[in-house]
Amino acid sequence: MSAPLGSSPSSRRQARWALAAVATGAFCVQLDSFALNPALPVIRADLHGSAAATAWTVSGYLLAAGSLMPVAGRLGDLYGRRRMLLLGLALFAATASLCALAPSLPLLVAARVLQGAGGALIMPTGLALLTNVCPLGREQRGPGGPRAIGRALGLAGLATVCGPFLGGVLSASVSWRAVFWLTVPLAAAASFCALRAPASRAADPRPLDLTGAVTATGALACLARWLQQPADGLWAAAAALLGALFVRAERRAARQPLGRRSPAPLLDPSLFRNRPYVALSAAGAVVNAATVALLYVLPQLLSRGRGWPVPGAEPALLAPAAALAVGGPLAGRVRPAAVVRVMTLCLFTAAAALGAIGWAGADTGAGAATGATGGAGFLAKAAATVAAAGLGVAGGLALAGTQAVVRREHAGEASGVTKAVMTATAGLGLTAGGGPGPGPSLAPPAAACLVAAVTLVLVRGRVRGRRRP
Repeated sequence: MSAPLGSSPSSRRQARWALAAVATGAFCVQLDSFALNPALPVIRADLHGSAAATAWTVSGYLLAAGSLMPVAGRLGDLYGRRRMLLLGLALFAATASLCALAPSLPLLVAARVLQGAGGALIMPTGLALLTNVCPLGREQRGPGGPRAIGRALGLAGLATVCGPFLGGVLSASVSWRAVFWLTVPLAAAASFCALRAPASRAADPRPLDLTGAVTATGALACLARWLQQPADGLWAAAAALLGALFVRAERRAARQPLGRRSPAPLLDPSLFRNRPYVALSAAGAVVNAATVALLYVLPQLLSRGRGWPVPGAEPALLAPAAALAVGGPLAGRVRPAAVVRVMTLCLFTAAAALGAIGWAGADTGAGAATGATGGAGFLAKAAATVAAAGLGVAGGLALAGTQAVVRREHAGEASGVTKAVMTATAGLGLTAGGGPGPGPSLAPPAAACLVAAVTLVLVRGRVRGRRRP
């Protein structure tokens, strides 16, 4: 296992290369997550696909990324985090090229699923790499682990700001294929930086538990699919069955004596006995779902009041999206001992602001006929910015904070589980926000944030400044 780097100039330089690699790679993943939505109508017309089939260019990507993240994180711990990060970047760039060259919709969807696998390798292994190679002590001047993660998330958050507009502009003025070509040189630049970052891996010679990896991936994929279509109970049943098989496989792997031939459990059972980790991960899932709901509902509320088409309301998202982007760096500056307290405050703030948006949105709709929507619309946008700032910081704390409460050798599997939970539950934001039907509401996400904040208050113990030895 690699120890944190020291404070020598060469060590700090290597840590900065790692930060640049992870930040650029995370930017690529977020960009392809947000930039493609505005291009979907153009893709549908160009490739002559149905609306349901075209939507799979986004759903397939998210399903693959969310379901594979725990396996990807564990692979980084066992076989090298820098190695898996480079593999993920190479796969992401190659599949982006395949997406740009896809002659038909089925081939595009297949390439997007493979691209999701590349994204799954980039995110958890990148966060674990930063946790292990960046200096952590106050006496060291380099970018400490939480602060480095915050900076990386901040740069990735810029894709939230520019992604939808960039995707819309490129698909309208150039081609939807340009959205994919854009990520190829960015992934190459991230690979260049990763080659100059230090290697990092856990001191565990055992192979991966393949049975646990297959059942965990299948269970997460079925769960995410069921969350997209809650009325279809078959996916829920399949997720429960595969989940039970996964638990059985992990218990069997944990009982085997240590040795090079005995497989390493995909997840350390002690991870789920770590109350701060479980609470922060669950709260992160709520934050991600609430963020998706906010970005979906706000344009509809404003367009309903002003008579805009929904695309015409997109400029109203600039300030909230910018607030989301700065949340990561702000989260990285929070002391590990204060993570739970600050995240609780952010969730209370987000709950109040989301409730204010709902009230202002109702007032905007009621005053649409008389034109008295200026004050209510301004209040909705101001409250949305406050909510986005709270959610942005809370989301960053969910990722950086969970890394601060686990052992460094398990950083990959911990970040993989947290990211998988946050990704799989993202679709709940659309369901909680009202789905595609009329009458969008932010009351359910506000209530979920309030419940998550109260849950964190009830969690005893604090996030320690240093991991357990």
